[in-house]
Amino acid sequence: MSRPAGRGSRRLTRWWRRRSLRTRLTVIAATAIAVCVFLAFQVASELLESELQDAAEDQLRADSRVLATDAERAGLAQVQLPPYPGSGRLVRVILPDGSTRTPAGQPALPPVSERAGRVAQGASADLMESGDSDDDGYLVYTLRADGGAVQVARAADDRPVNQFGWGMLLIGLLCVVGGALVGRAVARTGLAPIDRLTAAAVRVAHTRDLDADIPDEGGGEIRRLIQAINDMLAALRDSRRAQRLLVEDADHELKTPLTSLRLNVELLIRLDRRGTLDSALPAESRTRLLNDLGAQVAELSTLAAELTDLARGDVSDESTEVLDLADVVVAAAARARSRVPDIEVTLDVTSVWVSGRPAGLRRAVLNLIDNAGKWSPADQPVQVRLRAEGASAVLEVDDAGPGIDAVDVPRVFDRFYRADSARALPGSGLGLSIVQRVVDAHDGRVTVARSARGGALLRVDLPAAARDSSGETYRGTTSLPRL
Repeated sequence: MSRPAGRGSRRLTRWWRRRSLRTRLTVIAATAIAVCVFLAFQVASELLESELQDAAEDQLRADSRVLATDAERAGLAQVQLPPYPGSGRLVRVILPDGSTRTPAGQPALPPVSERAGRVAQGASADLMESGDSDDDGYLVYTLRADGGAVQVARAADDRPVNQFGWGMLLIGLLCVVGGALVGRAVARTGLAPIDRLTAAAVRVAHTRDLDADIPDEGGGEIRRLIQAINDMLAALRDSRRAQRLLVEDADHELKTPLTSLRLNVELLIRLDRRGTLDSALPAESRTRLLNDLGAQVAELSTLAAELTDLARGDVSDESTEVLDLADVVVAAAARARSRVPDIEVTLDVTSVWVSGRPAGLRRAVLNLIDNAGKWSPADQPVQVRLRAEGASAVLEVDDAGPGIDAVDVPRVFDRFYRADSARALPGSGLGLSIVQRVVDAHDGRVTVARSARGGALLRVDLPAAARDSSGETYRGTTSLPRL
């Protein structure tokens, strides 16, 4: 038996979920009004029935007292009984011997009950009996008088309550219909901003026009929803603009190395097909050409890796962990030997714990060392220092090069930006941009200044993690082999 009930409940739930919000609000409003009308009808019916019952009982008591007074004067056997009016009140006299008298032409009342008989015998002064359980449905009041009792009865009449019930039912139906119409109108008015919002969202989805902001209208939750969607559209516009710039810049940066690589490869293929490769290119020229090809392939590989990092943005599957930034710096310096030719790196790092992503931080430090290695003279090492300063981990990388011009400082972290003096050096102009993104993702700050040796000093401040460390310091020189 529970399975069909469960299936019916699930079907009802699915049907309800498929209804529109406007229909749901209409049904809820109509149902609420119907429940309120039903409860009001129940309470009013009980109150009306109680009032009618009290009024009928009071009238019976009053009539009984009048008849009892007459009986005391004339005697129960001789008292003149009021004639039957044809409807309404009925009277009866119970004589001391248990017999009864009734007016001529009056319908027969139910037999005298045992409790009424005891009243006539003097067991109690009066008795009110309800005929709800009787077939005849009378309300009978018995009052002791002159050794017997008098009774006044009234047939139970449910017509006022029934008429009231039909009236309330009609009013309830009108209220339910009116509530449904009002609920529909309120839902239409209240959901009008959402309808316009939906239409605007559909228009944006069809036209792909992210510049069309949705008009800010309504109040409260509707306004907050519209503002949230406009903020989302603004974020999408920024993301699309950033993607467009990235593609345009990548296209521009890839053209030169790809063109050079293609020309060199085509030259080798053409000479090889002619069989003049050995005669046209001496061993020294061939070695130089192959070295150029290797350098161009390496440059393209670096550019592709950096473009991939930038395209990912802040999206990464790498989890955040508490780590010793000194280990990251040492590992990055070790990897730099394959990136920076003919340069030395001196380390002066202290164990400092931070919360971050190891690979991202390692890439940022590697890019800093790589950038410094391009500018430092062959006899001047790149100096890398790491220390704890207050609640921050401070990383400094400086070189002995010419430094960064003041006009280039504001744009040094822009994508693909390269100063005029750096045009002839290898690189894509993405390294420091990646550093900026990684530092921002770790709630840090990166700044540019001039070092004491006259070169560039890049400083990274990261929030230190609350973890005890041994305070060990590593000082040394990492010699990078000549390539």
